Formats: sequence, C-alpha cells, structure tokens
Amino acid sequence: MSSPPTFKELFRDCQRTAVHLEARDAYSKTDSAFVDWKAGRPIDPAERWAAWHSIVSEAASRGVKVRRARIVSTPVSEYIRFEHEVTEGLNIAAGEQVRWLPRRSVSDLLVPGNDFWLFDSRLLYLNHFDGEGEPTEPEITESPEIAKLCESAFDAIWSRAIPHAEFEAR
Repeated sequence: MSSPPTFKELFRDCQRTAVHLEARDAYSKTDSAFVDWKAGRPIDPAERWAAWHSIVSEAASRGVKVRRARIVSTPVSEYIRFEHEVTEGLNIAAGEQVRWLPRRSVSDLLVPGNDFWLFDSRLLYLNHFDGEGEPTEPEITESPEIAKLCESAFDAIWSRAIPHAEFEAR
C-alpha cells in the first residue's frame, strides 16, 4: 500500500481551490506548540510552522484560493483559544482565509463526520483522529459524490461563518 501524498504534494498539484473543514474542539494536546502556549511561553507561528507557511503561501501566490472553516463549541475550549491566537500569524499570514462558526449555528446543516481538505473540488483528504484528538491514518478519495457532498457542506458552513478578524474566542 502506498503512503498518502504529503501536503506539499497536494498543494503543489492544486490549481484553483483548497478548502479545509475543522470541527473538533481539541486536537493533539501533546503538540509542543500547544504545550508551550499553555505554559505561557511565546509562540512565533511563522517560525514554528515555517514549512506549512511555505506550502500554503506558494499555492496562494499561484492563485489558489485557500479557505479554512472551523466549527467550534462556545464558550470555546482552551485548544480553540490557542488556535485562534496563532491563526493570524500562521494561517492568514500564509494566505489562507479563515472563518469560525459556533456549533449552535450548524444544527440545520448536514456536516461531514470528519475534518477534511478538498483540493480543486475533486480530491478529498479525510482527517481521522482518535478520541483524544491524536491523528490516525488519513483517507484519500476522488469519489465525485463524496467530494460534492463535502464541498456543499463547506460552502454552507462558510456562508454563515464569521471572518477571523470579527470572531471573539470566548
């Protein structure tokens, strides 16, 4: 079995759009950046995630529209406060557009059960996590039906979500 493509490869091959849906209130709580942030140590997102910044900014400079929507419970978790704090220096500085949607606002939407990246409306990279938020084996599909469902869900979420600059992580 071949290993899944890296994000560098996925973004390199992307021509138009890369959208990412996040719907968990916490991810890897052992992540060194999160641990440092909790301990009050300063985090420089551009330095800490230089490889990610390079991958996304290169794609954005080619005209790829990169959007990230985060569905969050409110009041937000400690992990979401951390994500919110580093988003400007990491995601937005790299060229992503980021929006936040309180979980209460999605009750009438059909939302995929997994976080995902959708590249050019056709290649779907499904993120899987264990119960503690640690990543497990991702899944990739080019199923047009699943890609269309995820794109439709993302668009509905995006249209309601609050731009990063206007969202208060409380």
